[in-house]
Amino acid sequence: MATHKSAEKRDRQSVNRRERNVAAKSAIKTKVKTVLAAVEDKNKESSVKALKTTIPSLAKAAAKGLIHKKNASRKISRLTKKVNALK
Repeated sequence: MATHKSAEKRDRQSVNRRERNVAAKSAIKTKVKTVLAAVEDKNKESSVKALKTTIPSLAKAAAKGLIHKKNASRKISRLTKKVNALK
């Protein structure tokens, strides 16, 4: 347990950051799942719509360091390929 004032503050900050990061990662996973579900249903319109909201979220998470840049790029690429395959 932290005993110094600065260590206590650091502990509070890390807890807040962790909660924020967990929530953001969960939101990204949910968005990816909605795209995949729309692709499974072979619904072109909803999958394109879901993809358009998912891509900026992945890019923003990568820019903030929440996920790795190449991880985001790979997810965007794979989701886009699946949606385009519905044509």
